[in-house]
Amino acid sequence: MVDCVIPAAGLSSRMGAWKPMLAYCDSTLLDVAIEHALVFCSRVIVVAGYRADELVQRYQHQPHILVVVNPDYQQGMLSSIQKGIAAVTSSRFFITHADMPCIDPQVFTLLSQMRHGRVVFPGNKQQTGHPVLIDAALIPRILALPITVKMKQVLQTGEEQYLQLDATSGIYHDIDTPEKYQQLLRTCK
Repeated sequence: MVDCVIPAAGLSSRMGAWKPMLAYCDSTLLDVAIEHALVFCSRVIVVAGYRADELVQRYQHQPHILVVVNPDYQQGMLSSIQKGIAAVTSSRFFITHADMPCIDPQVFTLLSQMRHGRVVFPGNKQQTGHPVLIDAALIPRILALPITVKMKQVLQTGEEQYLQLDATSGIYHDIDTPEKYQQLLRTCK
């Protein structure tokens, strides 16, 4: 039983279009990210903000998907992560992003097999990647953070582990510009 938090609350300003519902391989970016997480995870917690009503309505009848709304989403990613992890009920949980549909679902399994360390990254110290596996014991510390802090400051304390996976596993492939989106679409044809 492992939860996965997927922030999908932002304005998608660099993309110029709302990323969660952009078409991808007969689905959407967010749907594919959720589908990949649910291969291993028992529940996905989607954090909505901008256009939240659409996500609430889309997933309201799916028992393995919980949508929580962050009314303060314009304060940044950390505010959405805090809102999402407040709903976590598992002893460890993942965080990944709505604009990362290329993560190999096997990555979740590989991360979960690591039993040491409170935080496990799929990449390396310089390029950490997603998803990240976090011990729920860190939730109170993350919830207490001021929103000006970056999550990595809390997660990279010297006690974390790195799987050293390469880019082919999709752990670095976020779709945040129109150019990256067009490249992604070419892979579906």
